[in-house]
Amino acid sequence: MALNRRQALQVLGAAPAAAGLTWTQAEAQQAHQHAEQARTQAAADGTAYTPKFFTAHELATITALANLIIPADERSGNASDAGVPEFIDFMMVDQPERQVLIRGGIKWLDSECRRQFGAAFVDCTAAQQTAICDQLAWPDKARPEHSHGVRFFSAVRDLTATGFFTSRIGIDDLGYKGNTFVPVWEGAPKEVLDHLGVSYDSVAHWYRDEA
Repeated sequence: MALNRRQALQVLGAAPAAAGLTWTQAEAQQAHQHAEQARTQAAADGTAYTPKFFTAHELATITALANLIIPADERSGNASDAGVPEFIDFMMVDQPERQVLIRGGIKWLDSECRRQFGAAFVDCTAAQQTAICDQLAWPDKARPEHSHGVRFFSAVRDLTATGFFTSRIGIDDLGYKGNTFVPVWEGAPKEVLDHLGVSYDSVAHWYRDEA
């Protein structure tokens, strides 16, 4: 069920699975800034982060879900290390239209976990948590009665991928080289041009023909 890095990038490149719940780069950056400030202040005070929207239980649930979706690997830390739970918390404040889906989804998830396993999601074993997520992660395969849970899980997955890959850890994980001075531009790598089926000669011909 957990996303690898390539799958998470595919999530970012696609329309959000939760229709209508979109965000802009500016909104993501703003949420990260707020979350980073709150985390830094909490660390300076020697206290835990205090959520701005979620209850403590809700934040713990979102944290567990996010770390299942993007766990740590040999390249970088997990979603928590990237500040994703705090990012999602601030997204709830900045975009209140998300609140019903996410808060209601947490209640649905706990109710379904109690029905199947006799405990709320955060109190389930790792295997049980993975099992319930597997039931929700593929909408085309999910049972009709899980439709609310599927929509919730898809929204959390989209938020997790966005939060991770717009964080400092996620950007480093991608090896992003933007906003750096390039003294000599040698063109795109050959493997990239081959993948796109183009060459600099073909582009030059296109420009001449258009002119």
